[in-house]
Amino acid sequence: MVILKTKEQIETMREGGRILATILGAVKERAIPGATTASLNDYANELCKKYKVIPIFLNYTPYGASRPFPGSLCVSLNDEVVHGIPNEKPRVLSEGDVVSLDMGIKYGGLIVDSAITVIAGKGDVQAEKLLEATEKALSAGISAARVGKRTGDIGHAVEKVVKPYGFSLPEELGGHGVGESVHEDPYIPNFGKPKEGVLLKNGMVFAIEPMVNEGTKKIYLDRDGYTYRTADGKRSAHFEHTVAIVDGVAEILTKI
Repeated sequence: MVILKTKEQIETMREGGRILATILGAVKERAIPGATTASLNDYANELCKKYKVIPIFLNYTPYGASRPFPGSLCVSLNDEVVHGIPNEKPRVLSEGDVVSLDMGIKYGGLIVDSAITVIAGKGDVQAEKLLEATEKALSAGISAARVGKRTGDIGHAVEKVVKPYGFSLPEELGGHGVGESVHEDPYIPNFGKPKEGVLLKNGMVFAIEPMVNEGTKKIYLDRDGYTYRTADGKRSAHFEHTVAIVDGVAEILTKI
């Protein structure tokens, strides 16, 4: 069931979104060669304390998981698509690594979720194109989110951007409603047909999050139970915003 949010709830999520954008922006600056994934997670925790918010991924157990997630920040490197664990087997960032940073926080009793992907140091041309395609796909998905449209319109807009680049979209992963819980209805696919899926209405709040693979769309779940990896070992990028449908159009909540 889709939970429509009140104006007051959306305003609270707006404030939380600004804080999350600030935290991710600060962590991004530390995602450089020589940094460890654990140090990025530690810094995210420090910032949560500073801004008095709760890192919602820490100890969260999603449906189907056998144990709680051990980090506050998902750090996914190169062939890791999403949900990379930062602190169990910390890794050192190398020059040119594609680094996805994904985080959710609770502020005022409500949750917002966002992700960015950066290149540690200097990257190659293909890596730059991968990030460009993913970020453009997110923008297209957000523009397609309007009252009267459907979730399939969002997925179609994302797919339409990615395909000309020659990249692929893992079909098992997508966006989701968010607010009172980490994952709510509706599911937001990164592919689809216009005029199909759930009808969009004012008051809906959801995360749009294209995950774009350099090679095959096929992925697999790592033995750690959380990290999804590309089946061919090629790189992946991930961008995400929490948006609210306000006055007929999508407003980005997770921005400064």
